[in-house]
Amino acid sequence: MVKRIGVLTSGGDAPGMNAAIRAVTRVANSAGIEVYGIYDGYLGLVEGYIEPLTRSDVSDIIDRGGTILGSARLPEFKDPKVQQAGIHQLKKRGIEAVVVIGGDGSYRGALALSEQGINCIGLPGTIDNDITCTDFTIGFDTALHTVVEAVDKLRDTSSSHHRCSVVEVMGNRCGDLALWAGIACGAEIVVTPQTGFEETEVLERLKEFDVVKKKRHAIVVISEKITDVDAFAKKVSLNTGFSGRATVLGHVQRGGSPTPQDRVLASRMGEKAVDLLIQGIGGQCVGIKDNQIIAVPIKEALDIPRSSRKKLQDLFDRLV
Repeated sequence: MVKRIGVLTSGGDAPGMNAAIRAVTRVANSAGIEVYGIYDGYLGLVEGYIEPLTRSDVSDIIDRGGTILGSARLPEFKDPKVQQAGIHQLKKRGIEAVVVIGGDGSYRGALALSEQGINCIGLPGTIDNDITCTDFTIGFDTALHTVVEAVDKLRDTSSSHHRCSVVEVMGNRCGDLALWAGIACGAEIVVTPQTGFEETEVLERLKEFDVVKKKRHAIVVISEKITDVDAFAKKVSLNTGFSGRATVLGHVQRGGSPTPQDRVLASRMGEKAVDLLIQGIGGQCVGIKDNQIIAVPIKEALDIPRSSRKKLQDLFDRLV
């Protein structure tokens, strides 16, 4: 049985990562396995920034946002020579396996290590919900709550001034945050990478909400990197009866105490990761499907096409 494992967080931080670190540490310790925290992601792995983690080290972190292990991006980890440097640091300490918490880029690093003899298990830690082999990622629910709270407040002031609030949310290449928030907030329009963006069409729809439906306000939720929301808000003012205002929520979506759902999800996934490593299984990533914790080969997970979320989009369209 594995006697010593490492745990690292990589890429963008997500609320619930600390809950996952806590679960990995405590479940492993309960099985007589030593745990080492690898600080600052793959960068810390290569540089040897690795320290033991005990039960007491992970006390009182389940409610904290961010990650106590820190995170960093290391594009150079694609280089086999850099990977070997990380493997050397693990072997020097007798670490036989690693739990990697992060997104698809983190998974690629975990796959590379697994292919070179270091069993790795990936946990989906990303607010974008863009890991296709799982219904939900660690951090998505908390980020969604943050977005909904912000949009609810914007609606109050928008209604007072006959405004259209154009709200940009995170979700690079994945529109789940925008779509789920749009449904939860009763937004008039949601724009995601999956819906595409036709500026003229959106402006025409806003005119209809103003003139035909006589709405006092409008909310447009839009995923990041689709358009310049400040410029679009000005066009709303020029071309519709609404006064356009843009709000970019930005990194506030990453912060805050994780919701109970994220804390429990991270704990369940952390337990599954340790159980797989105890069985000598690596090269897998953990997910949740129909409320069941599952494991999928990382390589297979990376090849699964991104879901269109068509049913949710259809629901939004019927609710508007």
